[in-house]
Amino acid sequence: MADLKTPYDVIIVGAGVAGCSLAHALASTPRREPLRIALLERSLEEPDRIVGELLQPGGVMALQQLGLEETLEEIDSIPVHGYCVTRKENIVHIPYPAGHKGRSFHHGKFIMNLRNAAKKAKGVDVIEATVNDLIESESSQQIIGVAATKKNAKDSENISLYAHLVIIADGCFSNFRTKVMGPRVCTPVTKSYFVGVILDDATLPYQYHGTVCLTESAGPVLLYQIGSHDTRMLVDVKAPVPSDLKGHILKKIVPQLPSVLHTSVTDAVQGGNFRKMPNSFLPSVMQGGNEFGTKEGVFLVGDAWNMRHPLTGGGMTVAFNDIVILRDMLARVQDFSHWDEVREGLRRWHWDRKPLASTVNILSFALYDLFGADDDNLEVLRTGCFKYFELGGECINGPVSLLAATIQSPATLFYHFFAVAFYSIWVMFTHARLVERGPGLKPQLITPSFTDYPFLLIKAILVIWTAVVVFLPLLWTEIRWWSPNDKNARTTILFRYGMPVAALATVAFGAFKLTF
Repeated sequence: MADLKTPYDVIIVGAGVAGCSLAHALASTPRREPLRIALLERSLEEPDRIVGELLQPGGVMALQQLGLEETLEEIDSIPVHGYCVTRKENIVHIPYPAGHKGRSFHHGKFIMNLRNAAKKAKGVDVIEATVNDLIESESSQQIIGVAATKKNAKDSENISLYAHLVIIADGCFSNFRTKVMGPRVCTPVTKSYFVGVILDDATLPYQYHGTVCLTESAGPVLLYQIGSHDTRMLVDVKAPVPSDLKGHILKKIVPQLPSVLHTSVTDAVQGGNFRKMPNSFLPSVMQGGNEFGTKEGVFLVGDAWNMRHPLTGGGMTVAFNDIVILRDMLARVQDFSHWDEVREGLRRWHWDRKPLASTVNILSFALYDLFGADDDNLEVLRTGCFKYFELGGECINGPVSLLAATIQSPATLFYHFFAVAFYSIWVMFTHARLVERGPGLKPQLITPSFTDYPFLLIKAILVIWTAVVVFLPLLWTEIRWWSPNDKNARTTILFRYGMPVAALATVAFGAFKLTF
């Protein structure tokens, strides 16, 4: 086998969102000596995926910081001015505040623009090759390069590339996560699946807005325009995925959507061109070498390292923000062979990214648990969340700013989540609800009476407990810097970005003012 030793400063495995933007960012950073960067991707053809199609305003801002805003142009991208949430024909409009704007597009077209930007960056070699393995130093066990096979190459033409720093950005199905993380590796947990289909010339309740449709006994449905004539619909489906997807969507989902969508959704579903992607959860774990139980000379970025539910469209926003912070961190390291400097930078990066990353990560699964409510207590929270949005003002501006990633504050998310929980209880006590009256009789709207209060008080306690069970484990995964598989990890809790003990009391006071 030919062993072609090509010296690089950095090798990046994966030319997707994180890989391309990182290659461009590193190449564009002023340094005493320009970096030589190898960006490897197994196929440079336009990818066809059903996620990574919506970029929140915070992601657009990060893209601008990276000098990559032009990648959003000339791909028939669509401006996104906010969201609306629907329960059948009931609709709440949730616009982005302060004129912020996101963008949506066909994923493949956006990736091709990112790859073109990386190709044009000085010192970047974009190589179409499949990386088969990471090369370790025999003496130090540090990663020093990759073994790869160029596309359509013969076995005798395999190549080995060497660099001081190897960065893995090969996505959610990473082939090297385990080798890099070692005993600290976390296995992605698949919470559900998104089944995707494209609607032709669909009319959304609010043009240029993402639409989240809440359904009974099924997961949420997400719709957003990705081209002049194309609208993506993503239907959340829990495992096991129904064998008859067409029948499932037509019978259980379509009747619960706003009537304006029925024709276009039915036509698209009848076509049967479904795509499926897992909705996975993967918490971030500290990297940096032997001190943290991971390999030296290499680290993970993007979905290879950290994943959240795609319901809120925050994945690319987290990735671009990560690259902005990582670029600035690596700019302080003049020689990537000095691993102690890289390790310290990775430690800072892990925490500096938390305000945005943890906010987006926690919000994605907290909203999914509420919007995909599968028990009575979660249903109370979901109803309260919808009613909370109907209040308008800060009850919309705060949550949508968190969703847009223009506010990066887990404490603010904590406040609004538990404000929703307390307001849900107020709604349960004071608002009329449908009550079944018996066989053959129509349900009737009945406001709770004093005789119902003892039962509702018990239920209120269960609702608050459910909110705690939903939120706090998600928060724990963000303040923990070790893997749950690391038996020797210290158990000191770091509140790096602040989570005051009195926050719950503050929420209760705010909810009291809100309702009274």
